[in-house]
Amino acid sequence: MSDLSKRDEILTLVCLYSDNFGERVIRNLINDPSFCDSCGLYCDFCKYGVYSYVRNVRAVIKLPSLAELPPFIENPREYMPKKMPEADLCIASGLHKDLLLELPYQLKEFRIKALIVPIEDFNEVPSGLRKQVEERCEELGLEYAFPKPFCSLEPSPNKPTVSRFVNELKIGRPLLEISIKKSGNNEVIDSITVRRSAPCGSTWYIARKLRGIELKRETLYGEIAKAHHSYPCTATMKTDPELKEPILHFSGYIIRKEFERALKFSNLNRRDTKDK
Repeated sequence: MSDLSKRDEILTLVCLYSDNFGERVIRNLINDPSFCDSCGLYCDFCKYGVYSYVRNVRAVIKLPSLAELPPFIENPREYMPKKMPEADLCIASGLHKDLLLELPYQLKEFRIKALIVPIEDFNEVPSGLRKQVEERCEELGLEYAFPKPFCSLEPSPNKPTVSRFVNELKIGRPLLEISIKKSGNNEVIDSITVRRSAPCGSTWYIARKLRGIELKRETLYGEIAKAHHSYPCTATMKTDPELKEPILHFSGYIIRKEFERALKFSNLNRRDTKDK
C-alpha cells in the first residue's frame, strides 16, 4: 500500500461500553442531533452539521453493566463479544474489572491496534487494575491510554494511533480559538471556535455559554465553572488517591486552563496586529 493510500485511510473505532458515560462519548462522536439538549429552547445548533465521525465507528457494543454481573468472573469470554470487526482502536468504558483484564487478548485476536480506557471514576479502574491491563497491552504490542479524565487525553509521539484519534477526530483535551471585542468600557468574549472538544461534548456547551462574558478573572472563572457543572460533567466528586482531588475538579481545571491559554494567544495576536 502506498504512503498516499495510508494517509487517505480513516481511523476506525470499536466502542465497548457498560455505562452512561460511554454512551455520551459515542453520541458526541457521531454528533447525534438528539444528544445535546443543555441549552433547551435557546439551542442555536452550534455543533450540528459541523462534524460527524459515524463513518469511523465500525461497531458499538453494549456489554452487561456492573450490576448485572457477579463480583468475580471466572470465564470473562462468556460475557464478551464473540466477534469484533478489525479496527485501529477500541474505546472501553465502564467495563467489569475481569472483562477489562481479558480485553487486550481479544483486541489482539481481532487485530485492533490500540486501547483507550477513560477513567471518570477511580473505583471503576483503580491503579492496580490499570497497571495490569497496561502490562498485558505491552506484552501483546498494543498501544494504550488511560486518560483520567478523558478530557486530559493529548497526542503522544510514542502512541501514533492514539494520537490520530485526538488529532483526526478532534477529541481529547479541549482546544479553543477565542476572539475578543470591546463592549463599553469592558472587554468581552466575541466568539469561540472549538478546535478540539472534550469527549463528552461539554466544550461546545461551555463555549456557547461563555460568549459575551467579561474578561474579569472572577467573572470568567465563575462562568466556566457554572457551565462545566451544568452540562453536566459526570466525573466523580470523590477524592482520587492519585490526583489528591476529585476528578471532576481536575476536569474543570483543564477547561479553565484552556480558556486562559486561548485568551492569552488572542491578546498576543491583537498586539501583533496593532504593531504592524
